[in-house]
Amino acid sequence: MKIAVAGTGYVGLSLATLLSQNYEVVALDIIPEKVGKINNRISPIQDEYIEKYFKEKKLNLKATLDYKEAFKDAKFIIISTPTNYDEKTNYFDTSSVEDIIEKVMSMNLDTTMIVKSTIPVGFIESMKKKYNIDNIMFSPEFLREGKALYDNLYPSRIIVGEKSNRAAEFANLLKEAALKDDVVIKYMNSTEAEAVKLFANTYLALRVAYFNELDTYAEVKGLNTKDIIDGVCLDPRIGDHYNNPSFGYGGYCLPKDTKQLLANYKNVPQNMIEAIVKSNDTRKRHIADMILERNPKVVGIYRLTMKSGSDNFRASAIQSVIKYLRAENVKVIIYEPTLNDKFEGLEVVNNFDMNIRGIYGEGSKSSGDIYQISNKQSLGISEQEVIRNLKIITDKVIEQERLARKILAKNQIELEDKVYRAYGILANSRKLSSEEANILLSDVKLGTDMGIIKELNDLKVRKLEMYTKPANLQKYVGQTLDGYERDVKRAEIVKQII
Repeated sequence: MKIAVAGTGYVGLSLATLLSQNYEVVALDIIPEKVGKINNRISPIQDEYIEKYFKEKKLNLKATLDYKEAFKDAKFIIISTPTNYDEKTNYFDTSSVEDIIEKVMSMNLDTTMIVKSTIPVGFIESMKKKYNIDNIMFSPEFLREGKALYDNLYPSRIIVGEKSNRAAEFANLLKEAALKDDVVIKYMNSTEAEAVKLFANTYLALRVAYFNELDTYAEVKGLNTKDIIDGVCLDPRIGDHYNNPSFGYGGYCLPKDTKQLLANYKNVPQNMIEAIVKSNDTRKRHIADMILERNPKVVGIYRLTMKSGSDNFRASAIQSVIKYLRAENVKVIIYEPTLNDKFEGLEVVNNFDMNIRGIYGEGSKSSGDIYQISNKQSLGISEQEVIRNLKIITDKVIEQERLARKILAKNQIELEDKVYRAYGILANSRKLSSEEANILLSDVKLGTDMGIIKELNDLKVRKLEMYTKPANLQKYVGQTLDGYERDVKRAEIVKQII
């Protein structure tokens, strides 16, 4: 059996890889570089399992620029081309999907088209009427960028928008290629399947927005975000998953899918769907305001990607934060190793170690020196001073770890900025050993005895009054160090630096 896949983004390429284990698969794309890489078994996208299967598995997979070569004799043609959301029309731009439909029709093929691209509710029925066809159905994907093939190998469910023998045959193709046992398969009408996709992604956006607003509240009120989330999520009805605060939801799916669902609610009563969309904008504005409160001259951005394990910049939340900062005439420098040129006119550096040496001077002989707290010359301040001030800023930096790992203030004049940079290097470059943890705890006691309250006033660090008493400060830092390994695992910057 031959299967064609139109579009080799993370949806199309993961499906092509999955199905080519058992069948002949021809993937169609319009970008010559991607076609060349696929044929040379080099993944054009960042996905651990696709890269692994390209290296280790014997795949009956070929990529081409010629749609006739791809579609000829194919029993199933999977359409996974991009459908960006058009803010002017309040509707997905489905032109790429319709282009493939028209190409298939022009060849007069005996085939079945399976749309995997995200589409508006009612799209398949409208295509059947527009083109007077019946050989098309929708099957939603539930894949994570960076883990698309893994999610196809271990699917949460398989949904096909038709109740027919050909729908069952396609579902079984996916099931037999998966590694997971007892995969749930659901058959329904295509319109219901389209709604499943949009409502599922909007619920995920709802969780992101909920925990982001929780984090905003905790930050403004001076509370410990992690403690609140841990307590809330112990309720099994809520669950300890998908609960990490961020700059906002971003990437290819959630922003456009929530807006499309909101558009589909025209003439239908609702409040929550619109609130989810607005909440995401509010969160990104709040993150920018937090940075602007410090009156920075320069702000560093650590990576443009939407999340760890992805190479996708599309609609990443940090880009909205950047736009807010630029509107206030703040200079922005971006660290992004995948770019060799400017990004929207902004300076980009792609060697993090060299960039840090540039900031801290010539005191470091190697990147390893930069990450050592004992290298006093490269940091420009004493080891004891760094450690003491590290405790002072734990409330602002650790509690807001998402901000700390992406935004590195680069003002070389203010001592406060030096402390933040020192903290970023120490805390985000490696895990603390138990011996180091004990040393830091001892220094906390020493720091309080030597007059840490005076240092707080001198540094003008706000919102730390509750930690100025020795007992409170020691308790807080102790809790921080106890949970340090978990914090490190959550921080993207650690995964990408070490």
